[in-house]
Amino acid sequence: MTFTLLDWSAIIAYLLITLLLGLYFRRSAGRSSEDYFVSGRTVSWWLAGTSMVATTFAADTPLLVAGLVYTQGISGNWIWWAFLPSGMMTVFLFARLWRRSGLMTDVQFAEMRYSGKPAAFLRGFRAIYLGVLMNCLILGWVTKAMINIVGTTLGATISQWHFLQSMSAGLTGVFGPVFSGTDGYALIICIFFLIPFTGFYVSLGGLSGVLWTDLFQFILKMGIVIAIAWYAVKATGGMSSMIGQIEVLRAKNGGADPLGFLPDFSQGFASETLWTLPVITFCVYLGVQWWAFWYPGAEPGGGGYIAQRIFSARDERQGLLSVLWFNVAHYALRPWPWILTALAAIVLYPGLAHPETSYMMMVNDHVPHALRGIIVAGFLAAFMSTIATQLNWGTSYVVEDFYRRFLVRHGSERHYVRASQVVTVLLVIASGYVSAQLASIRSGWQAVLEVGAGTGSVYLLRWYWWRINAWSEISSMITALVLTLALNSEGLWNALIGRPTFYTGSATVLFAKNVLTTTCVTTTVWILVTVLTAPEPDSILLSFYRKVRPDVTGWKTIAALAPEIPATHDLARNLWCWILGTVMVYSALFGVGKLLMQKWSLGTCLTMLAVLCAWQMSRELSHGHGSPERAV
Repeated sequence: MTFTLLDWSAIIAYLLITLLLGLYFRRSAGRSSEDYFVSGRTVSWWLAGTSMVATTFAADTPLLVAGLVYTQGISGNWIWWAFLPSGMMTVFLFARLWRRSGLMTDVQFAEMRYSGKPAAFLRGFRAIYLGVLMNCLILGWVTKAMINIVGTTLGATISQWHFLQSMSAGLTGVFGPVFSGTDGYALIICIFFLIPFTGFYVSLGGLSGVLWTDLFQFILKMGIVIAIAWYAVKATGGMSSMIGQIEVLRAKNGGADPLGFLPDFSQGFASETLWTLPVITFCVYLGVQWWAFWYPGAEPGGGGYIAQRIFSARDERQGLLSVLWFNVAHYALRPWPWILTALAAIVLYPGLAHPETSYMMMVNDHVPHALRGIIVAGFLAAFMSTIATQLNWGTSYVVEDFYRRFLVRHGSERHYVRASQVVTVLLVIASGYVSAQLASIRSGWQAVLEVGAGTGSVYLLRWYWWRINAWSEISSMITALVLTLALNSEGLWNALIGRPTFYTGSATVLFAKNVLTTTCVTTTVWILVTVLTAPEPDSILLSFYRKVRPDVTGWKTIAALAPEIPATHDLARNLWCWILGTVMVYSALFGVGKLLMQKWSLGTCLTMLAVLCAWQMSRELSHGHGSPERAV
């Protein structure tokens, strides 16, 4: 793909707008760490929620969905659709609790809820474990996707740039062939230009700059993926033609229906055929994943940058609405342009060895040349919005929960802002290195999911059951990590006890079996540890109960020691709203999909069900659900 002056102008204009937004918010972000990390707690729901959606719409997402649909049909999206119940639980059971806590990072929760050296260890460990190790892994796979995009769209152009050739030669001499060829040039652009540029405007504007650039970037990238889907479907001859051609391919090649929203249950429980998700994997996704797995943006109980956006909201209701908007937009509004493009790729590019590349092939082959500059700017927006949030979020952990807590406890606010800027630069360097080591985008996703398997139930119950202690969390994290390393270290596992026949099958089936085992063992371990260790001191539990005011059902022992605090009885209503919200979003997601697939009756019924659930949920909210004073 060759670029004209107009194309370069669109890209440069995008970069200038993001830079100007960072400069605009520089003064407000530099006043204090609270301004830098949570925007002074003055953010509206629509801005905080849109920022969450923009962050989860990374450069890797369209490519990953393209690969999933190409190999497993529409049902392959259950790998992330299954997180909706967790997201809706955050809306109604945890968002208000997070906002009441008054924290700046969710890692600080450890020393608010627990006590002593175990709490301090947990806070410091999670700050480094999540803020550095897991964060760099996430940044690495997002960068891996951007390398694919830059190499595909700009390959012919950047291969002629002499300064890239010189840098590549020097870096290849030190680090090996990873920096050679077109992908090597793309890697250099991402690591040495795009990520540092993002880190620069993040370090200038703090969270306020991130929020407003996210809003701009989300509008831009939604526009470009809708355009790509339009031209992709048009290239197949239109929706009716594309659906007909998929049916022909299915009859010719066998396999399940790639247009099916659910796996083919007629297949064996652990069998995997073309264009369908294995039933065992689907059961793990929908039955276990949403409550048991830690995953950024979908943590059970909230957390990470979702909690950071809740902390930045003006009040509890704004925090609740921000996460509600995020879940509606994330699951119901965003997926179908990606899916339609992937379905078109099945028709236009049969037999691809690397299905994730089909998305950018569609851009190169079927999107008009006049739009390519805007398309690349949109992918830059997708890449940089995620990088920006991950850098700001990871830096908040390292500075607030490790550096300020354990190293420099009495520095000035300006000192901590400067430290945050330095840490941002260090994370940029580390994430660039990790991106060069990852094998694929999907390998990064699965690694994060497996390491977090089994820990989610602790994060749910720690708010609603007084008996959870610091050792509950510590034991769950360590058990999940050790089991993941053991189950994925084939040589070590075989050398110790031999690999059981249970761990056989395709990569997708093996993943389901591994995480199911990890979840069962980890959950058993942390429950035993909780029962066998002492509860937290009454003083800590009373302080937490008075400040957060969780539902009294699991806190009766502590509530009896604080009779002056009105007991909260909102669990039943919260669970009812959770069910309504989950049904609403799934109905909207599948209703829109059925309408696009020209299943008019079913699509209309599902859409009407979504509207009915939304109406009932709005009634619950208007009757004081968002007000703690009326929920007691």
